Amino acid sequence: MQCPVPEHLLLFTSLLLTASPLPLVLSRLRQGCLLTAPLPQLQQHHHHQDEDRRMAGVQTRKEEEKKKESHRQTIHKEKRRLAIRNAAQQWEGVRTSLELPSTNGAKEEVSPENSPAHCPAHTNGLAQDPSPDEPRLLEAGSGSVQSLSLSDCHLAELDGDTLRLFGLGALEALERGWGVQTAGAVTVITFRYINFDAIVPTMPRIRVKFPNLSHLIFLETNISRLPQLAALAQVKRLEQLTIHAEGNPVVGLSLWRSFVIYRLYHFNLQRINGQEVTMNDVIAAERVFGTLGHIAATETPRCRLLLLLEESRKRQLQFLLEGRGRRAGLSLEELRDNGKLLGEGLSRALFNYPSRDSSTDSPEENAVEASERAPMIEQYLQELVQRASDTNLKGEALHKLWPSMFAEMVRDCVLEMRDQAAFCQTSLAKLSQTK
Repeated sequence: MQCPVPEHLLLFTSLLLTASPLPLVLSRLRQGCLLTAPLPQLQQHHHHQDEDRRMAGVQTRKEEEKKKESHRQTIHKEKRRLAIRNAAQQWEGVRTSLELPSTNGAKEEVSPENSPAHCPAHTNGLAQDPSPDEPRLLEAGSGSVQSLSLSDCHLAELDGDTLRLFGLGALEALERGWGVQTAGAVTVITFRYINFDAIVPTMPRIRVKFPNLSHLIFLETNISRLPQLAALAQVKRLEQLTIHAEGNPVVGLSLWRSFVIYRLYHFNLQRINGQEVTMNDVIAAERVFGTLGHIAATETPRCRLLLLLEESRKRQLQFLLEGRGRRAGLSLEELRDNGKLLGEGLSRALFNYPSRDSSTDSPEENAVEASERAPMIEQYLQELVQRASDTNLKGEALHKLWPSMFAEMVRDCVLEMRDQAAFCQTSLAKLSQTK
């Protein structure tokens, strides 16, 4: 009697059992064993189904993670855009109170590619205006841009070797704990929408935290006077300096570049606003400001010199001024005029900018304080001018009257001493009365 073949056995393409190597073929139970044995083809089919389900689950999870990452980057992009916009709006308020020239900074939103660190600069000392494009984050997973501090009104981010700071609150990123490797990789720092007077107190910390810093970029930081540029001498080293004309009125001054070259001579600057610093530029800057620095160094009192210089250089200057470091044939004046003995130069060091931590002061308070000081300064200057004018008038009058006054004084003395006996008695009487 022939046994019916189950349907699942039809999955096999062929099944051949020979008696030579397989004793099972001779057994009467061979058909039952074959029917109850696990079927390889069916197991392989189930294995393929499980693998497909697993791969589908993995792909689904990857797509969900990709969507979450895209959503997270979209949120971060929007927060970054709002932070830069709010910082720009706050700067517009400061600009209005300081009466700075109007800029399009409030409408401009900066991306890492279009930030000042990547903008080329014109020559002639003027920086090129950055293009106002929408902020564009890098693709997911690149991770080259790291947000250090992000709020509604400020942004601090690290992009490779460039640290970008937008808004006054971004200066807090300089106080965070920096790893040695991360801090050593920073070579460029960009400041935007931050008052320069608030940046000055951070210069010593920048010098310590970022030993490889070589390029500073300032855009819309209210650098309006030449003495402010002297504050850059507090950093450790500097090879390039970029000051955009936007929001920095000092760039409109004809001598600002020469002053930077003269004051930061010890840095050996290579480029200013993208323009190479040549030896002719150094000679021209020395010709313009060298005489002024020489006069300042020779006419400034010793106590004032000690107040202006740092502690480490105070001891060196005191040593030189007291003559203990004097070489044979070198006078005290020559020691004072020799800038090489004091590192960057005594005459250059006298061009300094006082540091005042204004990070806690609001722009409105600074504007009110400046407006309150203005009338007092104006009155003081008017009094000085009036005193100088009165002194000059008195000098001119004395110069005209002095010949006749001198003749009268001589005549009175001769007439008084004509009778010597009477003159002696009169003089003794005056002396006795004074006792």
